[in-house]
Amino acid sequence: MSAWRFAEMLVNGLEVEVDVDRRLVEETLLPALDVAASRPRAQRRAFVFLVGPPGVGKSTLAAVLAEAGSRRLPAPTRLDVVGIDGFHFPQSHLESHHVRTSDGTVPLSTIKGAPETFDVEALAEHLAAAADQDVVWPTYDRRVHDVVAGTHPLSADLVVIEGNWLLLDEPGWRDLARHAHYVVLLTADADLLRDRLVERKVRGGLTPAEAEAFYERSDRLNVQRVMGSSDFSKVDLTLVVQADGSIQQGEM
Repeated sequence: MSAWRFAEMLVNGLEVEVDVDRRLVEETLLPALDVAASRPRAQRRAFVFLVGPPGVGKSTLAAVLAEAGSRRLPAPTRLDVVGIDGFHFPQSHLESHHVRTSDGTVPLSTIKGAPETFDVEALAEHLAAAADQDVVWPTYDRRVHDVVAGTHPLSADLVVIEGNWLLLDEPGWRDLARHAHYVVLLTADADLLRDRLVERKVRGGLTPAEAEAFYERSDRLNVQRVMGSSDFSKVDLTLVVQADGSIQQGEM
């Protein structure tokens, strides 16, 4: 495999080393971005949604696209990449507000990552405003496990937005898809997702036992909800992560 290596790339505040298939980027992803940028639109800015279950590598792929796109996309296309994790409610809110689950009433922080832990109204407002205006986008830092408000100025005319719930067919979420000019789905086998999610929590500071417990309590349910309750009819391109970390074009 001909690969680019991006050493010590920052992804949500964590340093990761990334190998990416050069052909995937040059022959599939960058042409897809070109298609999105060239589709007729009434607004200034075009949005590409990068969706998929937690743990599949959306943030990492988005960071690679930001790096590669800045080098390879033809002028005058300018690319920016953001995620929806900055629209989590603040950690203080998640700890002080509760939700009913099968285990009883628990703080929202125990199901962090679920749609209920996001301020979807603020996300919708930012998307609508960003169609024609320069806005400041909030981010999420996994080192402090909290949102960081107003840290990413958005000014490019082509923007990749990555997140689990962008195609969720539920109230408050289903209207977001109308903003997308192109949709990429990144998915993987459920067992591979489990291993990745547990490893990610350990890198973020949890013990292996705590990471396993969080997976069972939250991440596993989120994977099932993304794959079972999203409107994948809107997907333009499907990519599948393999056990060796490579990515291949596939179908739903």
